[in-house]
Amino acid sequence: MRKDNKIYVIGHKNPDTDSICSAIAYADIKNRTTKGTYVAKRAGQINEETEFVLKYFHVPAPGYLPDVGTQVKDMDLHETPGAANSMSVKRAWKLMQEHNAVTLPITDKEGKVEGLITTGDIAKSYMDAYDNTLLAQARTQYRSIADTVDGQIIVGNEHGYFIKGKVVMGLSQPDTMESFIDEDDLVILGNRAEDQLCAIEANASCLIVCLGAKVGKTIQKLAEERNQVIISTPYDSFTVARLIHQSIPIKYFMKKDNLVIFRSDDFTDKIKDIMTKTRYRAFPVVNTRGKYIGTVSRRNFMSIKKKQLILVDHNERSQAVDNIEEAEILEILDHHRIGSLETFQPIMFRNQPVGCTATIMYEIYAEKYLEIPENIAGLLCAAILSDTLMFRSPTCTERDKEAAQELAKIAKIEIESFANKMFRAGSNLSSKTPEEIFYQDYKKFIVDDLAFGVGQISFMSEEELQTVKDRLMPYMEKECGKHGIKMVFFMLTNIIKESTELLCYGEGSDGLVYEAFGEKVEDSSCRLEGVVSRKKQLIPKFMNALQQ
Repeated sequence: MRKDNKIYVIGHKNPDTDSICSAIAYADIKNRTTKGTYVAKRAGQINEETEFVLKYFHVPAPGYLPDVGTQVKDMDLHETPGAANSMSVKRAWKLMQEHNAVTLPITDKEGKVEGLITTGDIAKSYMDAYDNTLLAQARTQYRSIADTVDGQIIVGNEHGYFIKGKVVMGLSQPDTMESFIDEDDLVILGNRAEDQLCAIEANASCLIVCLGAKVGKTIQKLAEERNQVIISTPYDSFTVARLIHQSIPIKYFMKKDNLVIFRSDDFTDKIKDIMTKTRYRAFPVVNTRGKYIGTVSRRNFMSIKKKQLILVDHNERSQAVDNIEEAEILEILDHHRIGSLETFQPIMFRNQPVGCTATIMYEIYAEKYLEIPENIAGLLCAAILSDTLMFRSPTCTERDKEAAQELAKIAKIEIESFANKMFRAGSNLSSKTPEEIFYQDYKKFIVDDLAFGVGQISFMSEEELQTVKDRLMPYMEKECGKHGIKMVFFMLTNIIKESTELLCYGEGSDGLVYEAFGEKVEDSSCRLEGVVSRKKQLIPKFMNALQQ
């Protein structure tokens, strides 16, 4: 396991109470028994029933994780520091060499990317360095010029800027120099005082005196009176002339239009396509607040860290969080039939014929001699009551009942009273849209090449059931055909009467119901007495009918 890496414990899409509560409980178990950081997550929106349960036991909802595809933050970023736009080309080049970087992002004081420069841009700046007014055009600061030639400002304001004139070599006789030195020029000079005086009198803005030559007091005083700058450098005039263009601030050469910047939460399949269409080798990455954090290149794809997951309450690919194939599954804990998920290597897979994953969690606490926190005991008890329809479902076993009773004692709740409140909260759908109701507890199933979907909602009374029925039918018609779904079914289950009104839509749906249950569908629905479990009563009969 990677050090300091989070491992997500997550249930299926359109999570129910068992899916959410079991994820919270197993994250607690793992954090108390193994090294690492285990975090409960959810792959969809929480329904009304689960929301009631979480609030009742004062437990925050798990964070939302709709997609486990690899993201930029799962890559080893190149932590090249951002540079200020005033940095000289020389300093930028040195910084890039120190960090083995080919791209240097330029950032403002808040850390936001405002441009970038590449080694190619710097090389091009040398090839194009024919214009001796370039330093002035780039508004180069005097202290940057001094730093570039390893010099020292002995007269003048180091914070000033060279903004007019050209760069010239003042190595001729004074009378010759007078003909080509203009006002505001920057003049590279030797140790002859008469040459220095000539440049002063020509109103040059800056004098660079080479080979560490002495500058007399008189020359210094005259320069100071005229607000001129004198820089002393140990280098000869050829070296200074060769280096001086490196003092230009990088903002003069940086690219600032149409920048390609990635966010840490961007998915890698998206950025891969963008990378192949641009010429840059490295790209700036910012965090979710827009602050620069590093660069990424194509070779970083070699070091992608897949998200690590533990799945609870499902093992079907169609029910799993999006892009599950890009993640590394470490464990699966479930109570459903063996589904279609595949793993790259052997994993711990615990699948038990009980009515609820929460029952398995209760048993794991006992096996590991862990005390169950009162609030988590309440969550697990609620999950069992929900999945077994308060012990009425045929999926319910004696182990589920025993677990629920013991958990109720720890949580200090009375089972029947709490269950009534929970189910009523779950069936209060007046504020929800048909889409929200439809996907509250909806699962997709595939038999051979046929895909069909089955949703379910449980009610305490027939009146509540009929209200939802009228709202669901139009939406079922709309959804059929999407995502390869050929048939759509919805179970409106009456807990008290232990029966289900099954809504049907799609070509062949009526025939499938008749083959499976011997019941005729009229007006897109039929009554299934004694049928309350999707997992144990509806899906197995559908599967058998389809396979025959």
